[in-house]
Amino acid sequence: MDDDPSVLKALQRTLRVRALLSKTFGSAREFLASLPDGLPECLIVDLQMPEMTGLELHHQLTRSGIHIPTIIITAHSDIRLRERSETAGIFAVLFKPLQNASLFATIDAAARHDAAIKIERGPRS
Repeated sequence: MDDDPSVLKALQRTLRVRALLSKTFGSAREFLASLPDGLPECLIVDLQMPEMTGLELHHQLTRSGIHIPTIIITAHSDIRLRERSETAGIFAVLFKPLQNASLFATIDAAARHDAAIKIERGPRS
């Protein structure tokens, strides 16, 4: 999710190369409206977006009991961002411009982490 259409298009193309299914959203509001259609295995969200930042979106999801491995992407290198992200339970922070190998490795790790947590929780009754 990014408010820059060119970033969304590039990210979707990059994910398609790896045969990863993706949906793009230009805002947190659009993403939240899509939740009844199902949860993604991983959420890639820009830190700086209008109306609601990536961290604010993650906090809202968590407060609602929705846990999605979240990868924050940002053009701003800030030590405090890493600390705030770790405290909030963000899976990873990646800096723009994104490196494909790093992005794919992070997505794979997030998917493994999510699968392990689902196994740990067991079937829901």
